[in-house]
Amino acid sequence: MTESRGPGLDRLHRRDRLAILIALAGVTLLAWATLLEMSLDMAAPNAAVPMEWITMKSWTATDFVFMFLMWVIMMVGMMVPTAAPMTLVYAAVARKAAKQGAVLAPAGAFVGGYVLLWCVFSLVATALQWGLDRAALLSPGMVATSPALGGGLLIAAGLYQFTPLKASCLQHCRAPARFFAQHWRPGFWGALRMGAVHGAFCLGCCWVLMGLLFFGGVMNLLWIAGIAVFVLVEKLLPFGAAGGRAAGIALMACGLVVLFRWS
Repeated sequence: MTESRGPGLDRLHRRDRLAILIALAGVTLLAWATLLEMSLDMAAPNAAVPMEWITMKSWTATDFVFMFLMWVIMMVGMMVPTAAPMTLVYAAVARKAAKQGAVLAPAGAFVGGYVLLWCVFSLVATALQWGLDRAALLSPGMVATSPALGGGLLIAAGLYQFTPLKASCLQHCRAPARFFAQHWRPGFWGALRMGAVHGAFCLGCCWVLMGLLFFGGVMNLLWIAGIAVFVLVEKLLPFGAAGGRAAGIALMACGLVVLFRWS
């Protein structure tokens, strides 16, 4: 009996995993498509919220909301792919619980908590952008105008790659089974909470790197994509941790070059 059900269950599990991956990929692609459209619209001469307005006048509430939504979409496009392994493990645990008669929240609740955490970060990032703009430290293209700020961001990002906090957060992100063993909570709110906790560990890995968006350009899609690929490689590939430390050295070197050229 068990053997006859095995292949069918395996196919079902594969379909479930495929459905989750397709859903995550769809959300990611939608986010990137929206970012591309926003970037083109902001650069257009007749844009409703042109890029020059944001750095040449006082922000209105509409400006703030627009930039907040831009940050949210950016974080979804950059970070949702990195949550795929955790989401798949959560779904596998949910399937196992369902076979034992327990009902767990769908994987969407876990992803929702993860995205919620990055929404909170987006609010902070928007406020930081507003502050930098008021201090005249951002260009119309939302790039740091001060070499001291740009070099400092690079050096800070490089140094952070070697901190114990970075290592600890990265270890949690790279070990789904260990994460759920330590942080498991039942029910919908439990899934939402676990997603937010996982997001907090991801934020612990990446928050300084996200500051580099102010160096390369908040709406520079190639720069955004480069940071996103780096985060994905660091979290998912076997050599990611070592590669992150090597990148840290390179970031510090680039930061020193920027500072010395300025001085």
